[in-house]
Amino acid sequence: MGYCSGIRSERRLCEEVYLNLAYRWFCRLELSDRIPDHSTFSKNRLGRFRESDLLRHVFETTVARCMEEGLVGGQGFAIDASLISADVQRQNSSNPEDWAARVADIDDAPRAVQEYLDKLDDAAFGAATMTNPKFTAHADPASQWTAARKGPAFFAYSTNYLIDTDHSIIVDVDASRSNRTAEVGAMRKMIDRTEERFGLKPDWIAADTAYGSSENLVWLALKRQILPFIPVFDKGERTDRTFSRSDFTWDDENDRYICPGGKEMQHTRRTYSDPARNAPEWKARKYWALKSDCIDCSLKAKCCPKSETRAIHREKYEIVREFARQCIASDFNQTASNRRKKVEMLFAYLKRILGLARLRLPGPYGVQDEFILAATAQNLRKLVQLKPMGPAAG
Repeated sequence: MGYCSGIRSERRLCEEVYLNLAYRWFCRLELSDRIPDHSTFSKNRLGRFRESDLLRHVFETTVARCMEEGLVGGQGFAIDASLISADVQRQNSSNPEDWAARVADIDDAPRAVQEYLDKLDDAAFGAATMTNPKFTAHADPASQWTAARKGPAFFAYSTNYLIDTDHSIIVDVDASRSNRTAEVGAMRKMIDRTEERFGLKPDWIAADTAYGSSENLVWLALKRQILPFIPVFDKGERTDRTFSRSDFTWDDENDRYICPGGKEMQHTRRTYSDPARNAPEWKARKYWALKSDCIDCSLKAKCCPKSETRAIHREKYEIVREFARQCIASDFNQTASNRRKKVEMLFAYLKRILGLARLRLPGPYGVQDEFILAATAQNLRKLVQLKPMGPAAG
């Protein structure tokens, strides 16, 4: 009830229930009944709620109800992540080495520190990247020091939404650190969990370039059989007005590139007695042009002005990347792109209306609780808006 009304403070929620008759009626409290103390919420959340995974169960119950009402189509999903500021300050942080020296006794460490240590092997937190952060917050070491908003850096977590694009119903939510690897790992976890819990497997999924790495496209297109309407994360495009990799034509039958000048570029020109030794393999390759072809070429100034020959690097899973480019070039991509914007609207609603621009609870588990409660509130509000209940009979 608190998150549906944008009330995240447990103290304020108790005050609202004490003063507001509608809240008393919803909680089935008489005018003479005593309002529970705010500490009751904290003790239950840290105790039996978290042990029984009650908040996740409530969220999944709302998703199941939305499915019963026909609000979840299951054909197309969209995925995205948004930064939410952690409840820590830059002044209360230090580099990772100094912080590690402070944590002498794990048993006496704060709850947020213990949760961080429990999540070190989780793909969405400690195992997301091997790069050491510049700063570690003493009160919440699992939060990520990031400058992703192109402004002053701050500590944050990422809330990851997997939505059905028919009516913007959130089918799964997960918390992660604020880096690309963690967010991609959260996406895979949510897709698998959605299929396991609800039997939903989308035909296609829309996302931004952060999810367009080769490994992720292989996982979606080959392992999960999902059409990826995701821009390919590609560093092969040049910005110096010379020919980029996309200007070269790939000849799959002969395992070669054809340059804009019509010359062929091969991986190797060696002839083996066994043709299988030179067969294309699932690994990265580099294709070279002949020196004699490049020196006298009229397009050399636009191709390789600073080198004698031009080389093209072909990724290990370039065939999957090319398939993703074909999805992006299809007529349906505009529809998928427009539907993907629905998840961004949910994030704006989350921060502007529900007031979740800054987290209140520290630690991975506390952050997960807040994100699940907020997603549940958004689904409930959407359900009431699209399928309002009629007056009670009699």
